[in-house]
Amino acid sequence: MTIAILGTFDSKGAEHAFIAAAIRRSGFSPLLIDVGSLDAPSITPDITRAEVLAALNSPEAAAILARRDRGECVTLMSRAAASLVTSLHVAGRIHGIISLGGGGGTAIATAAMRALPIGFPKLMVSTLASGQTAPYVGTTDITMMPAIVDVSGINRVSRAIFENAAGGICGMVTARSSASSPSSEKPLIVASMFGNTTACVTEAKRLLEAAGYEVLVFAATGNGGRAMESLIASGLVAGVLDITTTEWADELVGGVLTAGPERLDATAQARIPAIIAPGCLDMVNFGERTSVPAKFAHRLFYQHNPQVTLMRTTPAECAELGRILAEKINRYTAPVTVLFPRRAISVVSAAGQPFHDPLADAALFSALKSHLRADIPFRDHDTEINDPLFARACAEALLGHLAARTS
Repeated sequence: MTIAILGTFDSKGAEHAFIAAAIRRSGFSPLLIDVGSLDAPSITPDITRAEVLAALNSPEAAAILARRDRGECVTLMSRAAASLVTSLHVAGRIHGIISLGGGGGTAIATAAMRALPIGFPKLMVSTLASGQTAPYVGTTDITMMPAIVDVSGINRVSRAIFENAAGGICGMVTARSSASSPSSEKPLIVASMFGNTTACVTEAKRLLEAAGYEVLVFAATGNGGRAMESLIASGLVAGVLDITTTEWADELVGGVLTAGPERLDATAQARIPAIIAPGCLDMVNFGERTSVPAKFAHRLFYQHNPQVTLMRTTPAECAELGRILAEKINRYTAPVTVLFPRRAISVVSAAGQPFHDPLADAALFSALKSHLRADIPFRDHDTEINDPLFARACAEALLGHLAARTS
């Protein structure tokens, strides 16, 4: 099996050669890919930077390299590397990928890694790994490993880190090649969940699995929603159980768990059956209480835990959320049903709970129903969202759509 070693060999050739030797000692074949752009490589690659750029087929590449602008070169090589490794993977030529880098090298290598499917072994040793890694990891499963010291030569610290990294990628490739896939033939359903909708999603998941589906649950924490959208867009998903659409409350109001304005779009583009519910649209998420912006000082809060502060959405915000969801759902062309639990859309919005607000829930209900396309089923249930009856209604509605699609 072959492991791609992708890096900027003009500045970090010796370090990548060290990784290649360690991988070779473990019985794997290294494939050295140079994505440097400013100076000549210090080691001989198996795939040159010219071959990497050829995968992009960009008429502007030569002019960009000639200008020797670091930012432009990193952007260019990021796109080219992603194109190249995708083709190598499709051709079955690589079984894992590893890289070492600072800022530029990390940007290029992780762009390439993000182009590879979930489950494909990817390991990035980076000087940036202990900081904010979201821009590099995105919604993928890249393993980020702190370099501790700069990627600049082989020393007593870097030697240990690099040897561990080589062993790590070899282990990942071995594990993937020997892993069994007992449920690989089952069609996939994705579901969105939050702590406040766990009981509902868990029960619906049980029913769907009993019907022969594999259910993947994504935490509605911003990154989780983006990851779910990404998987839906990949074409691997048969149906969507989107019970927890709370990330739209953060997107609208300014919370910390937004999944972006594209949330709910992938299902429309994939044209697959879906169930939509307004799970946890009663709350906007912030960190510690002191992190909440001063403009919200007059609002109603609930301290979920010391690190998480929830803020109740207002009737006006709920009306806008209903309109937004309806407009998103109106673009769906595959079967879709909207289900609304009238007694509570989260644990904390039930009667007697801190976020119980009938006016806000009514505004959400009215806006969602009135803006929804007339031919889309809208079912309101006299239950709380975590009632087993509501969970069963969601599961059965989705199963009905899936059965109709395959009949």
